Amino acid sequence: MTTTATDFLTTYLQDHRAGAETGSDLARRMHEENKGTQYEDFLGHIAEEIEEDVVVLEQIMDRFDVSLDGLKTAVAKVGEKLGRLKPNNALTGYSPLSRVLEFEGLRAGVQGKLSLWDSLLEIAPFEDRLDAEEMAQLVTRAEAQLEGLRVHHRLAAREAFAAV
Repeated sequence: MTTTATDFLTTYLQDHRAGAETGSDLARRMHEENKGTQYEDFLGHIAEEIEEDVVVLEQIMDRFDVSLDGLKTAVAKVGEKLGRLKPNNALTGYSPLSRVLEFEGLRAGVQGKLSLWDSLLEIAPFEDRLDAEEMAQLVTRAEAQLEGLRVHHRLAAREAFAAV
């Protein structure tokens, strides 16, 4: 059996949807863990945007008749939960190191999402199920998310590592 471009796109969208689940869970959890801190508003906002992006991705998948891969999504959820077990120099609770590492994870996830939107933008002129303007807006939003994450990651790193 020959693998087609459609097969590749199906796998690609399913993989990104599984990753989006992980990113959405992480963003929501980070928001909860950072209530009452200088990070609360930003994390609440980005968690909402990431959830909106998951919905958009699902709509795109529907346009291509791509179903959710339950196994990939389940594995991604388990991976996110296992990631919480990393040492953070605190036996219980949320430490400044946890915040730094989780910002790094969220940055990696949003970078992956930006790559998805870039890829879909690239094929939009050849694919009537994709709107190039919508893809361009998603690219711009992901770039803004990355910049916000960069700023807040740096603040978290300063809090965790600087002897100030």
